[in-house]
Amino acid sequence: MEVTGSWDALEWTKIEPITPFVSNANFDFLIESEQVVAEGHGVVLVNTDDAGTLMVTNFRLIFLSEGTRKVISLGTIPLATIEKFNKIVVKVQSNNRYVDKTPAQRLLQVIGKDMRILVFSFRPRTKQRRLVFDALLRCTKPTRLWDLYAFASGPSRFKNTTPLVRLLDEYCRLLCLGSYHASIDIIENGSFTWSNELWRISSVNSSYTMCQSYPFALVVPKIISDEEVLQASSFRARSRLPVVSWCHPLTGAVVARSSQPLVGIMMNMRSNMDEKLVAGLCSKLDSGSRRKLYIVDARPRKNALANGAMGGGSESSSNYFQSEVVFLGIDNIHAMRDSFVRLREYMDTHGRASSDGMSSFLRQGGSTWGGGNLSSMSASVSTLGDIGWLLHVQNVLAGAAWIAARVAIENSSVLVHCSDGWDRTSQLVSLANLLLDPYYRTFTGFQALVEKDWLAFGHPFSDRVGMPSVSGTGNMPFELSRQPSTGNFAPSPVHQSAGTFSSQPPASSHSHNNNNYSPIFLQWVDCVSQLLRMYPFAFQFSAAFLVDFIDCMLSCRFGNFLCNSEKERQKCNVFEACGCLWVYLADLRTSEGGSHVHYNPFYDPLKHNGALLPPAAALAPTLWPQFHLRWACPEEAQAGEIEAQCRKIVMKCSEMQKAKEMAERKVKEVTNSMESLNAELRREKQINSSAMNMAKSVSKENMAIKRAIQSMGCKVHVSGSGECTVDIESNPDILCCSSRKETNSNVRDDKTDPPISVQVTADDDDGNSGIVRVCETLCPFGSGGGGCRWPNGGCAQLGSQYVGLKANFDAFDQLSINDSYFKSE
Repeated sequence: MEVTGSWDALEWTKIEPITPFVSNANFDFLIESEQVVAEGHGVVLVNTDDAGTLMVTNFRLIFLSEGTRKVISLGTIPLATIEKFNKIVVKVQSNNRYVDKTPAQRLLQVIGKDMRILVFSFRPRTKQRRLVFDALLRCTKPTRLWDLYAFASGPSRFKNTTPLVRLLDEYCRLLCLGSYHASIDIIENGSFTWSNELWRISSVNSSYTMCQSYPFALVVPKIISDEEVLQASSFRARSRLPVVSWCHPLTGAVVARSSQPLVGIMMNMRSNMDEKLVAGLCSKLDSGSRRKLYIVDARPRKNALANGAMGGGSESSSNYFQSEVVFLGIDNIHAMRDSFVRLREYMDTHGRASSDGMSSFLRQGGSTWGGGNLSSMSASVSTLGDIGWLLHVQNVLAGAAWIAARVAIENSSVLVHCSDGWDRTSQLVSLANLLLDPYYRTFTGFQALVEKDWLAFGHPFSDRVGMPSVSGTGNMPFELSRQPSTGNFAPSPVHQSAGTFSSQPPASSHSHNNNNYSPIFLQWVDCVSQLLRMYPFAFQFSAAFLVDFIDCMLSCRFGNFLCNSEKERQKCNVFEACGCLWVYLADLRTSEGGSHVHYNPFYDPLKHNGALLPPAAALAPTLWPQFHLRWACPEEAQAGEIEAQCRKIVMKCSEMQKAKEMAERKVKEVTNSMESLNAELRREKQINSSAMNMAKSVSKENMAIKRAIQSMGCKVHVSGSGECTVDIESNPDILCCSSRKETNSNVRDDKTDPPISVQVTADDDDGNSGIVRVCETLCPFGSGGGGCRWPNGGCAQLGSQYVGLKANFDAFDQLSINDSYFKSE
């Protein structure tokens, strides 16, 4: 494309040589297995007028700031997210008469599937743009599936587990078969045909011979045999027969899905097996009557009739017992694609800064609010309504809410289909399940929902996203021809606002030639974001999680969304060869715990623990700020600011709660310590009291001994040091009784008595006679024959130097003493 216009910002006075050698050294921003393929220096990102280096890797187009060498997120986009890119030539206007000698500006326009339109400007008289363009041609749309980055990087630390096991586990949850657990061995030997009273898991499609786009396991009515299932499949387009997607655990009502029936051009073809299978979806109510069946055709009625010319069509309620056929009027994939393209161009034109580097406030040469004048602003608002994207979103939401209401309120079963049963059917069924089942509003449940109703049931992701597949639909050679989806080239980067210009066909371009490309799954995630906006307390995940999730899906960094069906992913061994998106997102959440941006700070599982049934008046959608506005209006896209502030408050409350719990633990520890000290103090008091009582008892016993000795005619003298002397005046022989009491602060044994020694000193050489005389004199218990009535007293024991009289309390305890000894003086 050659454009004549003013482009004053894009002028260079210095041309640096191109470095042909590309090295990955010091590129710490590259992820695992990412390699640089080409570089362009001195490139300007026109959207923001930033200069830097543009790099093409085997995974991304990366734009580095010239000054900081940091990655600029606006100019960095995964290759798989690029929908198309074009070369554009702009001739700069000049008052100089040598205008033809002024070099034209070389531009590269990159249009993304994530609402981005980027324009890069290269230096003239260099081959940098061709270098980058050729690298994009080679890497953006590889002809083979195995050339994608997902296979080059491998599973790494985000290793995937087979989704086949998870699908069976989800079936067991739906059928309330909690005692069964799936495994690879069970799948390989085909022993997963479990059932409850109404439904069973069939292995009729375990080898994908009946239907190549259906999963290996199907939930069908228990009364229908596998042979009847095979016969019924021939009456549905692509053999996608009616099967159960979700069943109510209490009422038995189901949400089923299929493709259109092959009723023929005359709309009069019938199938007994198909009618029997559909009738099996309507189990009996508790009252004994048969529940009603709604057959929901997602297409407009005229489209369904038009499909009759190709053998398709819709059901007749007269052929299906107690049924009603309803048309929802949702447009096909082509209408969705066109509206998305118009929305993207609208956001680029009326955004804060667009791909031509001009703000919408300054466009059309006006200085008043609204991009020139109020009339033009009104026109832009009406243009947003004419785009149709929000209307399509509203139609899908309304259809899903209507289906959920029939199941939750009327206890009716609903069979949903469109033409092939993998686009609008997947949107409606999965949204209805999301509204009916709170489990699907959690992280784990959301994964199970996507893997069941989108991946397992064959939404053609490769065709819709525009990636190569094993079926060959994405392997066509790419033509270098201009092919905008709407038939009109986007007004960016020049909005016809700077002088006159002439437009010619582009020098070369690259875009999707597959007419099956359409943002169906993106539209469904948009619908989920609308429900999250209406019910902020009902979802465990946040809008930021949905943005990261859709970005990962579009980037094809992981293998979960490659290929068109479960069979193709099994054939390519995607689950073992590529990393897992779910593991990657879970790893992000684990790194920060509950404070991660993917967690919804308002989530309250008890507030909405049942079905969500939004009324029609609440289904008016708005633009999804975090996704639609993040590139064109980054400041206005910060709708998550409130969530961020609430998340900070929640984190602070969590920290305060932890501090409170820690303080409570410390208080409890101090309380326990005080109780222990009090208990020990009580024990010490008891011991002290016992010691005092013991001391009183010992004192009483000592006083009794003193009186007993004094009653025998002795005088007792006790010194301050504890020495006790007994004088016997009636006899020249002296009996010395020495008693020493040991005092100690330590507690002594209750059975320990103070030692008492009695020394007898005599001048008589005959020690024995002295002892005898002493005993006869002192002891009133001596017998007349000279015997001792107190032999245990040890009164006649000899020592080495003296004759001693040993008295101890054990002996006193065994001795019977006259009560007169203890009478008061």
